[in-house]
Amino acid sequence: MQQWIEICAIEDIPKLGARVIKTWQGDIAIFRDAHDQVFALQDRCPHRGGPLSQGIVHGQRVTCPLHNWAIELASGIAVAPDEGCAERYQLRLEDGVISLFLEAGPALEAIPA
Repeated sequence: MQQWIEICAIEDIPKLGARVIKTWQGDIAIFRDAHDQVFALQDRCPHRGGPLSQGIVHGQRVTCPLHNWAIELASGIAVAPDEGCAERYQLRLEDGVISLFLEAGPALEAIPA
């Protein structure tokens, strides 16, 4: 069963920053851009598995800290000429609170990126 799970307040994520949510499905990176839009991707670069949450957020992209691959935050797709995709997760932002749409499972843990 899938459900909306409250993660954190938007203020808990710095602008152009990220937080990692540890789930039973794996780590999910929650990103915030300069315009307070939020995005959720698997915290794993499609190239060599680098932690996207530790990358540099610029515009609506994040650059992997290992090999400088740029990933579109809205889709998870690598920017050409690179190829690949990080899994994307659905988020909602209501009254300053970020919720993640996930299958029910064990408790989640949010940690700073």
